[in-house]
Amino acid sequence: MLEIKGFGHAYDGHTVLHDVHLSVADGELVSIVGPSGCGKSTLLRCVAGLIPPDRGTIHADGVPDSVAIVLQEYGRSLLPWLTVLENVVLPLRKATDRRALALDALEQVGLADAARKHPWQLSGGMQQRVSIARALAYRPRLLLMDEPFGSVDAQTREDLEDLLLEVRGDAMTILFVTHDIDESVYVGDRVVVLGGSPATVLADLPVRLGPGRDQITTREQPEFVKLRAEVGRLVRNRSQ
Repeated sequence: MLEIKGFGHAYDGHTVLHDVHLSVADGELVSIVGPSGCGKSTLLRCVAGLIPPDRGTIHADGVPDSVAIVLQEYGRSLLPWLTVLENVVLPLRKATDRRALALDALEQVGLADAARKHPWQLSGGMQQRVSIARALAYRPRLLLMDEPFGSVDAQTREDLEDLLLEVRGDAMTILFVTHDIDESVYVGDRVVVLGGSPATVLADLPVRLGPGRDQITTREQPEFVKLRAEVGRLVRNRSQ
């Protein structure tokens, strides 16, 4: 579904990403982790077509016609003068069944009863659910998530992780950027680690935890503990 070859990008002559290669199949959820400033968000923006790469190629089926983005700062992405339903409907201008799609998405994230409220009337976690609902309503083939749970408390973060695993569909491919190593393993089918200066792909690790993940039992599994330690060492550039 997504093929990145020899990708690189620079800002003001400073190369941030260099020679990045990444293939993502239909329906995969790929977590991307790495130190702050290594170019994770830049990679997402280039995949979305918001900025052109300086070098290399990015081929993504359906982009930009079927891509949605969920950002960390939900307060900046939701319009406070619109209701929850109106915020979700906003990007669906070409759809003939806009209201039905929006209501279905709100039902998916457990906010059907909040459709007539305004974002400022909701908690932070609920506002991020609205952002996720807006992305789901668009029915994207590719969903880009840039640290989407980084601004909420720990309990809400776990709830949103489980929500993501619940609502993801077989036809939706997801790139999920996070600073949280545990989270990258818990939600991902694979964990891609970026690092170095300039950054490139240090590792592309499969996550063999299977479906039906649980915040308690999954995190106790030896495979989870082993993988999170491996990712942690790579991110922190420590030897085995």
